[in-house]
Amino acid sequence: MENSGSNNVGDMLPPSDRKPDGAAAQAEPSFPRPHGHAEEVEKKEETAASTPQSLEKISLQVDQLVTSLKNVRNAKNIEIPDFIETYLDLVEEKIMKYDAGEGKPKWGEVSEEDSWLLKSTNRFSKLMTLVTDLHRYHESEKINGAKVSMMNRITLIHQRLMTYLEEDFRFLMEECRTPTELDPGGNNYNSVDTKGKQHVAASEQLHQEMVRHQEGGEQDTNFPGYSDETIASLRKIASEMLSGGYESECCQVYIISRRNAFEEVHHKLGLDKISIDEMVMKVQWDTLSRDMIPAWINTLKQCAMIYFPGERKLVQTVFAENRTVAAGLFSSLSRVVVIQLLNFAEGVSMTKRAGEKLFKLLDMYEALSNVIPNMNLLFPDECIEEMRTEMTLAKFRLGEASIYIFCDLENHIKLETAKSAVPGGAVHPLTRYIMNYLNIVGDYKDSLEKIFNDHSKKGQADSTSRHLAVKKEACSDAPSPFSAQVLRVMDLLDSSLEGKARLYKEVALSNFFMMNNGRYMLQKIKSSSEMSKVLGDNWIRKKSSELRNYHKNYQRETWSRVLQCLNHEGLNVNGKVHKPSLKERFKSFNSLFDEIHKTQSSWVVKDEQLQSELRVSISAVIIPAYRSFVARFAQTFDPGRQTEKYIKYQAEDIETYIEELFDGKPHQSIGKRRT
Repeated sequence: MENSGSNNVGDMLPPSDRKPDGAAAQAEPSFPRPHGHAEEVEKKEETAASTPQSLEKISLQVDQLVTSLKNVRNAKNIEIPDFIETYLDLVEEKIMKYDAGEGKPKWGEVSEEDSWLLKSTNRFSKLMTLVTDLHRYHESEKINGAKVSMMNRITLIHQRLMTYLEEDFRFLMEECRTPTELDPGGNNYNSVDTKGKQHVAASEQLHQEMVRHQEGGEQDTNFPGYSDETIASLRKIASEMLSGGYESECCQVYIISRRNAFEEVHHKLGLDKISIDEMVMKVQWDTLSRDMIPAWINTLKQCAMIYFPGERKLVQTVFAENRTVAAGLFSSLSRVVVIQLLNFAEGVSMTKRAGEKLFKLLDMYEALSNVIPNMNLLFPDECIEEMRTEMTLAKFRLGEASIYIFCDLENHIKLETAKSAVPGGAVHPLTRYIMNYLNIVGDYKDSLEKIFNDHSKKGQADSTSRHLAVKKEACSDAPSPFSAQVLRVMDLLDSSLEGKARLYKEVALSNFFMMNNGRYMLQKIKSSSEMSKVLGDNWIRKKSSELRNYHKNYQRETWSRVLQCLNHEGLNVNGKVHKPSLKERFKSFNSLFDEIHKTQSSWVVKDEQLQSELRVSISAVIIPAYRSFVARFAQTFDPGRQTEKYIKYQAEDIETYIEELFDGKPHQSIGKRRT
């Protein structure tokens, strides 16, 4: 081989590393040496042969070689010195000791061993680069067996060292991982109110938290379950594995470990992995509603607020020297977790539809809606589009199922065809169910408004006719799709109640029933500020007017006959009171009032305010009329038995008996009580 001047490896090595034996002298050109230099080298070689070199010392020589070769651009000028063979022998010997004994010490047990492994792996990675360049240059030439053997040895040792690093990386990822606080901020995401609505943190709170992490404010110095020392070690090992060509092995260990960590988190939060088929076919709704859905909501929020930001910080630190790898790992890991969470949501939306499921579906819809904007701050652009599509689709399906269930209220009302009247004109069970249902629905007004609007727009976009859509948009005062649906439910309920009112034989009781149920409906709507907004002031005014009419009709049908008995007309004949007619009037009043009291004391008004209003309105009409009638005609009767026979009640008695009406307790006949 020709001398290449300053690029010759021999010129770059320390004098002690040059071994001009016979083979080397023929293969390498000679370069200027002082007189008597050959004899001096011979003596040094004999001394070196009799004193084995230490691994540490020869490692320094290898480092010098590798450093010197950085300036060599032409592989044909590279020759591997013989001391490399010695170095390989020493490293193989150390590896054999590891394999023959109790194995290599675990990372962290012997810091010197950790340092040696990192440095040796780095050294062999550089030697591998050197070997690769040589092999590429000599591909067209025949390489002697010794060189091939050395190249293979370097490759095998490099693989073995990388295996050690991989094991240490796995050990640090798995063994040093400790359980993390599920909620270091102290937030209770799993609190449930008496209506069963899952409280979810406001989207704005989540958004601000994510922005703070993005901008570096109030950064948490703790990593998910790892100490600072462990993080530093992981970073060093990852750097060596990536630079040494073992990126896939390193990434595989990392991703498996962190997936396991997330599965542990999910388990601790009460959300174990489950397939869509299992959820739809096997899991009871009670289990989903009581345990799994609250756990899902909690897990989703914890991931968005705590685990994903922490995971991103962890991977960006461990793989700080390769941001592309870090981004890819975070995207891959988080995508698996997100898809698992979204599959759960899809499974819930596919379960059999039922009215009691609406609110849990809406809890999930709201939780998902709140975290979607913040995911944009967490994930890199290359993966956010796909994840955004998946999350939007899952949210759409939850919304679609919610619409189906809510609209099914119409069928629930239509299918209620009981042929027996509710005793005492009380509030019908159907009225209670629908109004209590709508009262809870009011808590989800904003979400339902958005769901109905989104699906309405989709329906318009899918429609071949745009005329109706344009016409609808032109009506600025038209109710929203959600409000329109609630109004339909209320109209259907009114129609159903009117049919049930006709089951009563008494017109008064029929009106009483409609008044009683209408009042319950109105009070429930007024008690919910959200539902009041949904139905609007016009509906409230209309319903109030209907109630007044029912009230008037009831009073007319019941108490107008009583008032007729107290009418002064027809009692005077030729300027004198016609006593037989007066007696008949008092007898009719007594009998009629006794019958009304007996009947209507069993009628039911649970609304204390309505009950009081009814009694007051009756008293305001009857008592003054009765007091006036008695005062005008009492002296017509003879004092004593005749008066007691026809004037059975004092005005105060009438007031007392009126106060017994509508309490749902049948009272004994007044006449029997007085005897």
